[in-house]
Amino acid sequence: MQRDQATWAPSASADPEQACPVAPVVDIVFSRWTTPILWTLNYQGRQRFVELQRRITTITPKVLTQRLRQLERDGLVVRTYHPEVPPRVEYEISDLGRSLAPLFAHLAEWATSHLDDVERARRAYDTTQR
Repeated sequence: MQRDQATWAPSASADPEQACPVAPVVDIVFSRWTTPILWTLNYQGRQRFVELQRRITTITPKVLTQRLRQLERDGLVVRTYHPEVPPRVEYEISDLGRSLAPLFAHLAEWATSHLDDVERARRAYDTTQR
């Protein structure tokens, strides 16, 4: 596998955990429920909590609340509270969160091009491990 030395390879003496420039991004963006939440807000627009819950059917309310709070803290989601009766809260992707759209587009393109290859490799590996 060839790598772009300027952007991919850290210095040989660097601690891999410290030197990898994408590790913090992976921790922020690719934790379990972050991607579906950001994807939904990017493509569906502003959503109330219950709308997000309906669209991401396998997430629990507790976990959705936790992830939304973390995404708000990270600046990727904006929470808007409307002091009405009953109160209304809406979530939308921030400009910072929207800046991840090209990354998601590249990953979707990679998935389309390579997930079949990954499945073939897994089957071949599993066959040799039996």
